[in-house]
Amino acid sequence: MIRFVRGHLVAADAEGVVVGMGGMGFGIRVSDSTRADLPGIGSEVVLHTHLVVREDALDLYGFSEESERSIFEALLGVNGVGPRSALSICGLGTPQAVALAIGGGDVAYISRAVGVGKKTAERVVLELRDTVGVTGASGAEGIGTGPRGGAREGLVALGFAPDQVDAALAGADAEMDEEALIRHGLAVLGR
Repeated sequence: MIRFVRGHLVAADAEGVVVGMGGMGFGIRVSDSTRADLPGIGSEVVLHTHLVVREDALDLYGFSEESERSIFEALLGVNGVGPRSALSICGLGTPQAVALAIGGGDVAYISRAVGVGKKTAERVVLELRDTVGVTGASGAEGIGTGPRGGAREGLVALGFAPDQVDAALAGADAEMDEEALIRHGLAVLGR
């Protein structure tokens, strides 16, 4: 799996970008929010990527933040949401704004994405509210909120349930960086 691409931005258009590296140019589809974060043509760029393998194509999707990629991957798990719809939802705003909308049950915000109707937006909120969104009263952070969000994302990727991870990170020092938070979480979770 290709998890990131680092190279020079060769081209950008409505379909995506071309990143040149090692004598090759990678065509990468990007969200509107990632497109807004891109440097100028010729500048170095790092995109966190997700490869979608289909019978007739290999499509690489890129994101300026790991948290945006995490939300994209979570969206792909929702019935009726394909890569283009997931990319459109990610492009609605920052990863934090999208996570807040999902956590807050803001169906109208999610349904603003191109190709996403009200029923699909309702499914997204229903299925992802507890894993992507902010839980509000507990004060737990959503995906993409600094080092704590990155650590949460990493521990969930290791197979821990989101609620276990949130509980494990709740007692961590607020000054810890992402790596220290992951070590802390693993210690609390018994690994």
